Amino acid sequence: MTGPRLPDGFAVQVDRRVRVLGEGAALLGGSPTRLLRLAPAAQTMLHGGRLEVHDAVSAQLARTLLDATVAHPRPMSGPSHRDVTVIIPVRDNLSGLTRLVSALRGLRVVVVDDGSAVPVAESDFAATRCDVQVLRNDRSKGPAAARNAGLAVCTTDLVAFLDSDVLPRRGWLEALLGHFCDPAVALVAPRIVALNQSDNVVARYEAVRSSLDLGLREAPVIPYGTVSYVPSAAIICRRSRLLEVGGFDESLISGEDVDLCWRLNEAGARLRYEPIAMVAHDHRTELRKWFARKSFYGSSAAPLTIRHPGKTAPLVISGWTLVVWMLVAIGSGIGYFASIAVAAITGRRIAKSLASVQTEPMEVAVVAAHGLGSAALQLASAICRHYWPIALIAALVSRRSRRVVVVAAVLDGVFDWVTRNGNADEDTKRVGLPTYLLLKRLDDIAYGLGLWTGVVRERHAGALKPQIRT
Repeated sequence: MTGPRLPDGFAVQVDRRVRVLGEGAALLGGSPTRLLRLAPAAQTMLHGGRLEVHDAVSAQLARTLLDATVAHPRPMSGPSHRDVTVIIPVRDNLSGLTRLVSALRGLRVVVVDDGSAVPVAESDFAATRCDVQVLRNDRSKGPAAARNAGLAVCTTDLVAFLDSDVLPRRGWLEALLGHFCDPAVALVAPRIVALNQSDNVVARYEAVRSSLDLGLREAPVIPYGTVSYVPSAAIICRRSRLLEVGGFDESLISGEDVDLCWRLNEAGARLRYEPIAMVAHDHRTELRKWFARKSFYGSSAAPLTIRHPGKTAPLVISGWTLVVWMLVAIGSGIGYFASIAVAAITGRRIAKSLASVQTEPMEVAVVAAHGLGSAALQLASAICRHYWPIALIAALVSRRSRRVVVVAAVLDGVFDWVTRNGNADEDTKRVGLPTYLLLKRLDDIAYGLGLWTGVVRERHAGALKPQIRT
């Protein structure tokens, strides 16, 4: 991919998880994983994995590293807060709206009242230090339509969309605005964290496992990447690029934020996830409402796959790797022997792809093991989340299938528990492993229920189709 030139002074930093091969001749990593070979001149431009733009050549290399997802931007200071209008869609949440607007001192705000029973009035914000404009829909048209209505009256270069149940933390705006000094960036999103601490077990689970919290690692927002979309609860967008793609799709009941991200991707825009910036969200923590919300998220997969075929695949895996784990699942001596043979073939294929770069056998083994481990976790997650109705039936009729499902459930849950607790704030009260496993399974059941309901409603099974790559 190519894009507009990055400005002088802009810098990029190679991701610390990227493997440097052949004494700097190639970089292996990114999401999805790829091998990027570097010319000798390019190698000399990187100092400790860092590159600063100072001419057209360094600007092109920086762009290449960013688009290969092996490096992250270290931008200069970005636009001013005066270049931003905040759009808040709201329906029947005046208390949350007032709390939010009170925190947006000095910003221009457009509130779109989407059919609240008690209409929102500009006088409700007399005590705030914001320039507030209120628009109203007499009947609810949905959050996508409300956001588009706000977008239509904006004149600033940038627009921030914040839901009425969020509260930005200090410094959120400055951390996001810096990314817009890259003229290719169309959307940037912060990390979504829990608003309130609570002893409620669901609240403690959501504090570390919310569907809105995309974790601690900065990332580009691209399909099949570690961050494939960002929630519209809190995002900042370049207004001109939003208008070019037609804003939010108002026909979508859910998943309109995912659809927007992917349409921007398809239009050649760059999107970033910046976890240094944080916005707190008032999570649903009552068990019934929490379960219903998880199911609601799952229901978006089928409509999205109709618009974006293949991008909602529950599983993206190498065919050779899939064969390895299917043979392991067979469980017999023949199955284990065959899986080792196929794993060896996979290792040879990886070694061949790295033949042009000086690599040690151990490096090839590490790459192969990492690929097999990642595939195992993907399979375990898909079995428990997307395919659980099939897995349940298989477990009821087959002892061997039952063993596979139990192993998958434990592997997925324990790994998720360890990983998510590592992302939690120090003052967050942890959920014990048994309770976490139970809530994780309920989370997956709810999502899968919504997914299968959407598939039946749309009469389209694309959201259940895995991507098996050669």
